[in-house]
Amino acid sequence: MPNTAKAPVADWFTLDQLHDDPYPIYARLRREAPIAWVPATGGYFLTSYQACRDVNLDQEIFTATREYNRKYSMGASMLHKDDPEHAVERKAFGGVLKPNAINRDWNRIFTENARRYLGELRAAGPGADLVEHFSGPFAAECLREMLGFQNVAHEDVHRWSQAIMDGNSNSDDDEAVWERYRRSGEEIDAALDEMIPRLRSNPDGSLVSALVNGPEPMSLESVRANVKMTVGGGVKEPRDTLVIAMWGLLSHPDQLDQVRNDPGTATLAFDEAVRWVSPIGMYPRKTTRPTTLAGIDLPEGANLGVVIASANRDETVFANGEEFDINRERKPHLAFANGAHICAGQHAAKAMIGRVALPTLLAGLPGLRPAEDTEPRSGGWIFRRIHELRLTWDA
Repeated sequence: MPNTAKAPVADWFTLDQLHDDPYPIYARLRREAPIAWVPATGGYFLTSYQACRDVNLDQEIFTATREYNRKYSMGASMLHKDDPEHAVERKAFGGVLKPNAINRDWNRIFTENARRYLGELRAAGPGADLVEHFSGPFAAECLREMLGFQNVAHEDVHRWSQAIMDGNSNSDDDEAVWERYRRSGEEIDAALDEMIPRLRSNPDGSLVSALVNGPEPMSLESVRANVKMTVGGGVKEPRDTLVIAMWGLLSHPDQLDQVRNDPGTATLAFDEAVRWVSPIGMYPRKTTRPTTLAGIDLPEGANLGVVIASANRDETVFANGEEFDINRERKPHLAFANGAHICAGQHAAKAMIGRVALPTLLAGLPGLRPAEDTEPRSGGWIFRRIHELRLTWDA
């Protein structure tokens, strides 16, 4: 029988260190303990590509279900369900988010919004923040229209999204964060209560319409939970990937020139950005029974942190994985997870950023470059992002 071992204890770093820059910590974990018990989180970190990939291929042993307490008021979305329940709810999403639907229904809207917010970025002038004046409102407005929320503004969707993601990473148990999280959930419910009767009377191509008018309409409880899940990730992923991709290109002028000269390669920049700095860096799983993973014994009920931000830089898969390189050998990254739980919105995000937003910005802002004396302000490990990126360009 193969030798197995107890997971090493990784007690040599703090959550604050992870927040500031998790990547040196992840690199050491991959070298020394790709599966480790982390006392600071009360769970195990999985940091190798193989371990992170394998967990999502066995729902019987590694479950996505979770327990909820009073502070987790968003309900059980498909993100936290296993098959067959997960598969039923995911199927309801598919028609709106498949590539043919994106090409048919949404690319025009993405393009219109990109032009609109390019104008707002220009109006803000050199030194404007890409997050504030383009990527945030662009991602939120695109998602607002895809969801079918005719009764709210993109500012509402953006605010809700940030509150949800802050709540989902509230390791400090900050009551003010929980209050914003709870209030945002109530506001989403109120918006849905107003929109659902409208969309039942007048169905359209939006996601909420599909959820309530499909062959097997979702329960109101499931609609609410899944829309909140979509609001959280559906703004964050495109908003933050755009900024990460832009910083990667601006800090590598040869790659910037390549994308500027051949806009079709902007999709390579999108894929490389989500691999390089995965906006969703970790998600949870739990063992349903004692098991062994990559030679490490895990007990029943073990809380696992699937650290895809580390897996996507694993040296055994991605040569020079710490570097941003749009021309690297194409290998499947895990930024959108894998297996049954692979992200349903990945094609929409790629179209929004790789096919529309990046080419629009590079074509519309000649000489685009970082503003003088600026560095991207980054933070986070469960959800990592560049908070601010100030740009300048030729008049």
